[in-house]
Amino acid sequence: MSSSPSGNALLLQRQLKELRKHPVEGFSAGLKDESNLYHWEIMIIGPADTLYEGGFLRAELIFPPEYPLLPPELKFNTPMWHPNVYADGKLCISILHAPGVDQYGFEDASERWLPVHTVESILVSVISLLSADVPNLDSPANVDAAKQVREDFAGYKKKVRRLVRQSAEEAYD
Repeated sequence: MSSSPSGNALLLQRQLKELRKHPVEGFSAGLKDESNLYHWEIMIIGPADTLYEGGFLRAELIFPPEYPLLPPELKFNTPMWHPNVYADGKLCISILHAPGVDQYGFEDASERWLPVHTVESILVSVISLLSADVPNLDSPANVDAAKQVREDFAGYKKKVRRLVRQSAEEAYD
């Protein structure tokens, strides 16, 4: 790391320090590589009383050099079956969309990324997304998962539970 980190690197350093000092229930965060403040490893513990209960969902947050003006990208490394998660694991939620007006009209500018958001507010949003009884199907990232939610909710729940069980087994390997 250079001897004088830039302002955005200092901001990330401060957020990391804060999370280490005051961990938030439901997730843990750390650097993937101690020399790179822009690439974090995340572990989300499946929220109680949800389809994800008992799961250990691994993800990474990749921050752009323009952070906090632009949002990071969150990508699940644990296989996910959810209408808001692309097949490659990238998460699609409003809070992680670049600031401004949604060209498709699905989101309010106020729902999108704002520089006041922190790693904590991002992860709380992710946990809230996973805690929803029925996923948001407005503009799905995974059309097949959204279709299954609509047409075979029991099958959808079964598939999610299977992936969650797998994530828990892998966490103990």
